[in-house]
Amino acid sequence: MAETTTISRPAPYLEAAGQSYLDLLTKRVGQAPTPQELAAMSPQIAGQGQFTQAAQQAAARQAGLGALTFDPTTGAVTNIGAGTGIAGFEPFLQQAAAFSGPGAYQQFMSPYQQDVIDTTLAEFDRQRQIQAQAIPAAAIQAGAFGGGREGVQRAEFGALSDRNRAALQAQLLQQGFGQAQQAAQLGFAQQGQLATLQPSLAGQQIQQLGGIGTQNLAYQQALLDAQRQAAQFAYQEPYTRLQTLGSGIGGLLAGYPQPGFQQTSTPQQQVSPLSQALSAAAGAYGLGTLFGK
Repeated sequence: MAETTTISRPAPYLEAAGQSYLDLLTKRVGQAPTPQELAAMSPQIAGQGQFTQAAQQAAARQAGLGALTFDPTTGAVTNIGAGTGIAGFEPFLQQAAAFSGPGAYQQFMSPYQQDVIDTTLAEFDRQRQIQAQAIPAAAIQAGAFGGGREGVQRAEFGALSDRNRAALQAQLLQQGFGQAQQAAQLGFAQQGQLATLQPSLAGQQIQQLGGIGTQNLAYQQALLDAQRQAAQFAYQEPYTRLQTLGSGIGGLLAGYPQPGFQQTSTPQQQVSPLSQALSAAAGAYGLGTLFGK
């Protein structure tokens, strides 16, 4: 008994539309993206900005390091120059050390102290001379002028006057020494406070610069991400249109039976390999198979 084959095909205009769709899709899929398109669609990392670099440079100088070298593309640190090795707060500690020790008071001694001492002692000597003139007058009134009693009085007055003069000079020197010591202690405390304050102020500046740099970096990264998404959208846009076209053709084919073969054969006969190949080819060519209908 002869084999009967029935082939169901959609309308010719639908087959033509399907063929055009396959041609367009094959052509588009066969077009590899250009190197420029690949670069535009690839993820990119924003480079370090000038604010971040300024913060890093400030931190390096605060630590006693030298000038930083930045990569012109990424902005990352590539080299650290030789610096002084002195942190920002160390000069204040060094000055504080100069204000300590047994000889620290000397640099705080008043340059006018000796003038003050000389003037005070000169006035003391003038007053002593005035008081010394009273001794002979008292001796004359007592009728003992030129005697031993007057001599004893003169000796006692001179010794007492010398002791008072030495005590006055020592007191003036002690006052100058005490004031110099207080000034040295005050200078030591002030330098210590500056050594504590300087890193705090420097850290605030570095933090502010770093914060601005982080905001700028986030903005630049957002721009790169938006550009990459735009490039991907532009590359995918033709595929989106092809998908819309394929969906439209598939919708028109929904009412047609699936392409294929309806076969009836006697049990004694088997389908030849050639027929199987032709059936597979027809199934692959049919638009129903293409759109899953």
